[in-house]
Amino acid sequence: MEKKSGTVRERLLETADRLFYAEGIHAVGIDRVIVESGVAKSTMYVHFRTKEDLVAEYLRRRSDTTRERVTREVEARAQEPEGQILSVFDVLHEVISEPGFRGCAFANAAAEYPHHAGVQEAIAYDRTWLPALFSRLLGPLPADNDDELVAALVQVHDGATAAAHIDHAKTSARTARKTAELLLAARRPASTGDGAAAKRATG
Repeated sequence: MEKKSGTVRERLLETADRLFYAEGIHAVGIDRVIVESGVAKSTMYVHFRTKEDLVAEYLRRRSDTTRERVTREVEARAQEPEGQILSVFDVLHEVISEPGFRGCAFANAAAEYPHHAGVQEAIAYDRTWLPALFSRLLGPLPADNDDELVAALVQVHDGATAAAHIDHAKTSARTARKTAELLLAARRPASTGDGAAAKRATG
């Protein structure tokens, strides 16, 4: 006898998350997800009309889980904005060090489903939260070209994730953190002392 509807849906998503991420979406048939989740095929189609619907919801669920984890950790690890931004890369280091890390689930899905609208919408949904987080953390200290800085930080984060997967670079997030430190340092206004020294040097 199957459990209540909500539990069945979550079991399907948990199974899909485990299999799709570890083995690839196209490599895992929908029948395997059904069998390993322990639900009836008819029940599966009540919740997800097609495999692609399940894929899209798996991606959204993974996005929500990741953003909740990162946001929670960032707020717990540092109080000031720059420290919180840098802690994003500390969390990334932990993620890529976990057993079973297989790169970015959304980059992997984009490669497997380059033209499917529902899957692409789920990927686009994920691509909004990290820029929004960086923008919010920079908010208390507004400066010119913050949009460019946010884009640079996101690209550094993406690059570290890709390097960890493709190059097996276990220290890629540490390198990314150092790059983020440089980007943030370049954003800071010169201190009064530095300005006075520069004035004397040019005077």
